[in-house]
Amino acid sequence: SNFSLSTPTAAMAEMDELNVELEEYNEKCGVFGVFNTVKAAHTAYYGMVGLQHRGQEGAGLVSCHVKPDGANEFRLHRGQGLVTDVFKPEDVKQLDGIHAIGHTRYSTAGGKTALEGFQPFCVRYRSGKNLALAHNGNLSNASELRSFFQDQGVLTQSTVDSELFLHLISHSKRKSQLDQIFDAMTQAEGAFSVVILTDSHLVAVRDPNGFRPLCLGKLVGRGPNGTDGYVVASETCALDLCKAQYVRDVEPGEMIVIDKKTVELGTFSTFKLPSKFGTSQCIFEYVYFARPDSRIFGEYVTKVRRELGRQLAREHPVPLVADGDPPPVIIPIPESAAHATLGFHQESVAQGRPCTLDLGFFRNPYVGRSFISPSQELRDLKVLCKFNPMEHVLKGKTVIVIDDSIVRGTTAKQLVGLIFSAGAKAVHLRISSPPVTDPCFYGMDFPSKEELFANQYGGNIDEMCKWLRVDSLGYLTPEGLVEAATKSSGTRHNFCRACFTGVYPVPIGNKGSEMDW
Repeated sequence: SNFSLSTPTAAMAEMDELNVELEEYNEKCGVFGVFNTVKAAHTAYYGMVGLQHRGQEGAGLVSCHVKPDGANEFRLHRGQGLVTDVFKPEDVKQLDGIHAIGHTRYSTAGGKTALEGFQPFCVRYRSGKNLALAHNGNLSNASELRSFFQDQGVLTQSTVDSELFLHLISHSKRKSQLDQIFDAMTQAEGAFSVVILTDSHLVAVRDPNGFRPLCLGKLVGRGPNGTDGYVVASETCALDLCKAQYVRDVEPGEMIVIDKKTVELGTFSTFKLPSKFGTSQCIFEYVYFARPDSRIFGEYVTKVRRELGRQLAREHPVPLVADGDPPPVIIPIPESAAHATLGFHQESVAQGRPCTLDLGFFRNPYVGRSFISPSQELRDLKVLCKFNPMEHVLKGKTVIVIDDSIVRGTTAKQLVGLIFSAGAKAVHLRISSPPVTDPCFYGMDFPSKEELFANQYGGNIDEMCKWLRVDSLGYLTPEGLVEAATKSSGTRHNFCRACFTGVYPVPIGNKGSEMDW
């Protein structure tokens, strides 16, 4: 779809050629598990609401119901849409039991509407053993595993790489179910934070590289007879919503087992997966994906984002203005750039640079990603429906716009045009991450390499400025990004920067073919 704006300013002259789909990277899933908790499905429901930002396409929940004869029955409900749309009160009520796992989904391999690909997956195998599984990430050796199982004549129900875990578990030669799960995890490569529910265990696994976050929490006194319950979640914001105490992160390469012994003694059984490629936590979780109120990789996201903003101000300071002109105003692109903007302003003030901090846009929270476009003339409303510039903040000012990243560049150009249409004198764009040059194969939905803005201009900042119609453009350097993230998080692990460098820490088989199995 295209965009045109009737405001007759030079900055808007070429807007009719732009694609107006609002640019957003998409995280591919959130996982949640709860063990030994009264009304476990209710707790999982709220945990999934807390993880809604990690996937809005669909949601699912499995609970462990105990039948009158004492046998376990795994009950599954999943559907398309937001958590609050998929689950009605009657749906949650029928998912009774004290154990449950849940999943929020963005589109993974297999298309956007195939319900068979929605998680959690729920199966019975080998003498009636129950198993339910939810996965966040992408397997880099999915093609190799797929070919192996196809040669074995294995039938699949979906085109999602997460299903491969089920086949790895069911085909394991190990005798105990926990050993089968461990055996399966040692054969997977790439990004996987997984929660698994069995008849008697809740298992949490994080890949040896630690690409995706995963944490443990405790529900004090929320189990039967006042015992403690336990939860596992992609982010701590999910723990906050269900009032669980944060215990710790699941470490890279760690498999944690929560069972009856955990309830009795408060201890976890842990196992270590072999590591082939070191650690490489996804740094883009800090830049954009994770909720700012979450604590991931050992630190609060807001703290790291503020440090990214401070580092950005050191590398690309607020420009000086002519005598008599008002000081530059620093504004964020809502909402994900807000915390980096605070850090940028704090550092700018510390440097003695005259500037003010303000909100330059009103962001309509009730507008989704899809818009009705009744005519070519009204397509400008697609951006205006979501972002309205504050003229009284911007008019006559030199504006410093902070954003977390640039995808294809089209939304950035549209927003710059809106700032100029509100009367800004100059616009300087500052990005709290390096140029995105390569797609992600570890669980994020990125455009193709050719579509990425930085690649369209070969990294030429002057040409990028001309197209965006900004007075200057400043990206955080890769070195500055890692330095700021490491300094503020205090992590002892390394970060994955593949989307900025093209250096992939785990080999990728069949790049770009993720959708075809």
